[in-house]
Order: sequence, then structure tokens, then C-alpha cells
Amino acid sequence: MTLRHLRIFTAVCQCGSATEAARRLYMTQPAVSLAISELESHYGVRLFDRISRRLHITEPGRQLLARAGQILDLIDQLEEEMPGGRGGRLRIGASITAGSEFLPGCVEQFSAAWPEVEVQVRVDSSETIEDLLLENRLDLGLMDGPARDGQLAVHPFLEDELGLFCCPGHPLLARQPLPPAELARQPLLLREAGSGARKVFESALITRGMEVSPAWESSSTRALKEAARQGLGIAVLPVRLAAEELASGALCRLAVEGMPLVRNLCAVYHKNKYLTPAATAFLEICTGAKSGPAKGPGRQGDGGRAQLE
Repeated sequence: MTLRHLRIFTAVCQCGSATEAARRLYMTQPAVSLAISELESHYGVRLFDRISRRLHITEPGRQLLARAGQILDLIDQLEEEMPGGRGGRLRIGASITAGSEFLPGCVEQFSAAWPEVEVQVRVDSSETIEDLLLENRLDLGLMDGPARDGQLAVHPFLEDELGLFCCPGHPLLARQPLPPAELARQPLLLREAGSGARKVFESALITRGMEVSPAWESSSTRALKEAARQGLGIAVLPVRLAAEELASGALCRLAVEGMPLVRNLCAVYHKNKYLTPAATAFLEICTGAKSGPAKGPGRQGDGGRAQLE
């Protein structure tokens, strides 16, 4: 078994067929099939089921894919870092608003200190970022914790407060503070399923025996604010992202009895992931380790407050 076998196997998993993998790798299809057969013989397992002219990965295949990704990633990083020690790439994932409100400044600061490193960014829902970390397609993630999977190391560093917002003149403003049960009777304007803000709010209602059935779902904070401003429902948003509308009077914040909505923004990575010096430096920038007492990678920051996603 060689690195060549692992690269071919990984390509077949990604493409779903030996023919497509051969095209990507500039190889012949028989050569790709032979490499897979050699791997199966070496380990004494079937890596793929051949059904309807497609390859479907088996459970042993999934186990090999997870390890192969880690091995190849380490080899690629070694090749990139050896000439100068500060080169290579860094794959960063961020939840949607963290990617627009928080991540750009971190990338700018990092790139100024590490100009040789290529930074690749993926902005998506927290659940998608978590999945990509588990698949070793990202090195670090900035998302809402806690993570669903115990294989991920989660380090909170920023506290984020959510609020409920409505248009001026809304009838509920005269009835504050509201009992939580009132929210289940209102048209709710929520972020998309899988977002951190959505999960925090849903959890708060579910623990009180209420179901969540939103009138609106959107990945756009701006769309939710505008819908609330037009009187279409109650928007659940990070307080910071509604500060301008609160100051201008375009939106009003509703008080709810005994239902704090607070979450943590976290730096996340796979527990088995080797963090390069570049990844460690980026992690320290994001967690604010440089601005306070020295904290190594994976240590919690100093718990400052911000409102993200």
C-alpha cells in the first residue's frame, strides 16, 4: 500500500466512479480499478459495493477514507512547508454571519503576518462547517457550539446575545415582558435550519414544551429584519446585527420572561487534526490569544462579548 493507492482511492470516493477518478487523475480506468483491487487485497476487505454500474463505499471503505484524508493532508502540508517553513494553505470555514462580520478581519491580520500562506474560506451553516471538518475538508472552523460530534475539539471564545425584534407599534410591545408561550402563537422569522441562532432559539422553546414552526426561514439577516420592519412577524436575531435599526427606531426589541438567548462562538477543529504553525497562529488571532495572557492552541479565550451570526 502506497500514497499513490490512497490518492486514487480518495479520488474514487469523491467522484463515485473509477472512470471519473481516472479522468481527474489523468490515468486509465483499468489502472484505477487495479489500484482499488490491490487495496482491497492488502486489507482483506471490500471497499466498494458495485451496484447499478456505480460504486458505493462500504463501512471499511469509510474507515479507510477518514484515515487516508488525514495522511494525505499531512503529506501535502509537509511538502508545502518544507522549503521555507511558512508556506502552504489554510482551509477555514465559518458560519454565515461570522464569515461576513468577524472572519474578514482575522484573515486580514493573519495574511499580513503570514503572506506565504494561501487562505481558502468556506462560509456556510454551522452544521455544514461541522460536516466539512469531520470529512477533513477544512482545517479550522468558526461556528456555534457545542458541536454535534465528539470527534471535534470546541473552544468557546465569544459570547453572543440573541434578541426578538418587531416593528414599532406592534401589539406585543404593550404586553411586555412576554411569557415564552406567547412566542409559539406568533409568526416567527428565523434563520435557516442548521444555523446557530436557529438552534439556540429552538432549543429554548423545545425545553419549555413548545414546537417551532417559522413563518419565514432565511439565511439573510437583512431579509429577516426587513420582514420584521414590515410587520410580518417576530425576528430572532443577534442583538449586534439589529443595533442600527434599534437606534433609528425601525425595529423594537421585545422582552421575554425567563428566557435568556445566549450562545458561544467557538473555534473548532478535529481532535485528530495536526495544527500547523500557520493554523495555530490563525487560531490565536481568532480567539484573541495575542491580546491577553499567553494561551496555546485549544485554550479558551478571555470570554469577550460580541454578537455574531
